[in-house]
Amino acid sequence: MPLKNYGVLKGEAAGTIKAAEDKSHYQILIKDGEGTEYRVAVNIKSQTDPSKVLYFATNDFRAEETARLSALESGFTSIRQNHPDIGLDFIRGNLFDPGQMIPLPADAGGSDNDLNEKIQDYIKEAMDKRAIIYAFGDRWGPELNQTDPYFGFSPGNGIHDIHMNQGNVEKYKKDDGTWQDGGLLIYFEREQRWAAIFLAFQSQSWCTDQDGHALKSAEECGHDSFIHHSGRS
Repeated sequence: MPLKNYGVLKGEAAGTIKAAEDKSHYQILIKDGEGTEYRVAVNIKSQTDPSKVLYFATNDFRAEETARLSALESGFTSIRQNHPDIGLDFIRGNLFDPGQMIPLPADAGGSDNDLNEKIQDYIKEAMDKRAIIYAFGDRWGPELNQTDPYFGFSPGNGIHDIHMNQGNVEKYKKDDGTWQDGGLLIYFEREQRWAAIFLAFQSQSWCTDQDGHALKSAEECGHDSFIHHSGRS
């Protein structure tokens, strides 16, 4: 079955926490227009080998979805229920060329060579320029009587699965679905420019059926020569 509460969170970034050596998520604090706080947990390390995550980002993102996003209210919008037309699909949506994705470690020595740094650069610019962030993924919360363990707000609240959500290995097959991929889109209003960050696990297959299940293994399919599907189903 697909993700339980797929949607998009719209708001401004108010803080970040890089993933530590024993952690697999980069954390972003988001505040919506009403002041409600959310934590966006971004996977930057895979629990399934290989551990490096496929990454593609651009400072000049152009796609049909952007025209619809600006009209959304601030906060979380359930995509299936309210806006099925803005769901992301890496394989069917013509969002970017998967062949441009590269595997990067969560953290590494040197500069500008790991996901902690790559994502931090985008979010820092978004914070400096008060850009609007659209985080696509699976919602959790509000968790009544619980405090967020990273940013300390209450109740606990947020969104995760900010990555491709189809073609999973058997352990995570239950999360497969089409038009429910995760991602981060950023709108810089003063520049009228969109940026985007897309992530996928190397263990995920890019050859999927109408339910998002793998038709071939990741090795057999390959993310740079996947079976291309066009149009929404």
